[in-house]
Amino acid sequence: MTDDVRNIVLGVVAAGISAALGWLARTYLWKRKLRRKQAFFGLPDNSESLLVVNRGASGPDLAVMRYDVFALLELAALIKDCNAHAQVLPHDAARQGFGERTEFCVGGPASNRRMAAHLSSLLPGVRVNVDAEPSPDRGAFQVGTERYRVEVGTTEYALLARLTVDQSNGARPVFLFCGQTAITNQAATRYLARNQERLTRKYGDSTFVLLLKVVNSGAYGPDVVELVADVTREAKTPLPASAAAPRNSHRAS
Repeated sequence: MTDDVRNIVLGVVAAGISAALGWLARTYLWKRKLRRKQAFFGLPDNSESLLVVNRGASGPDLAVMRYDVFALLELAALIKDCNAHAQVLPHDAARQGFGERTEFCVGGPASNRRMAAHLSSLLPGVRVNVDAEPSPDRGAFQVGTERYRVEVGTTEYALLARLTVDQSNGARPVFLFCGQTAITNQAATRYLARNQERLTRKYGDSTFVLLLKVVNSGAYGPDVVELVADVTREAKTPLPASAAAPRNSHRAS
């Protein structure tokens, strides 16, 4: 074998080894990223999850608001990326405890009984005004001593939460997407999809509750979302009787 042929063979072998090592490195990084995502959502391979959706208040029994359908589609994509499966149930047909399956609950407590139960049990520091009669506080959030009023199409709020309980050992969380309007439910799911890696780095598999503000949804839809605050401590602290009258109210200027 001449020196030229030997050099060519060695070059081909080296290129093959480099390509194999590169593929192995990319595969390792991809799998590590997938495992972190699966741990964050509590969705190992072939696991089952539950999508709980509200029903349109003014529609027939099985009607779901258009933006809530969009929210479900975005969540379904996240679940599929984790190699997991989802079952969709209306809020009044979902009867299970915590820790059996990861749950994604969409909609405010006025139209979603499951959400109302979660807020009462898991976030005692949160109250949502569900009065049917028109008033400035209709649909307002109270988190601790702060009140956040809704101005439809201009300034609306949503709560995005990842919650765990002792029964689940942190492995099967409950995700809440509680908006003041249907479009803010979708805004919360989209915020989670876009910021999942950052949230994973910051919170890992621990509990968090974020207050989001959806800006000018009448023009921008669910795309312009601002993080108002991490309200985990306030949301998980039961409201004292003196907090029935909030200290401050937030509304669009």
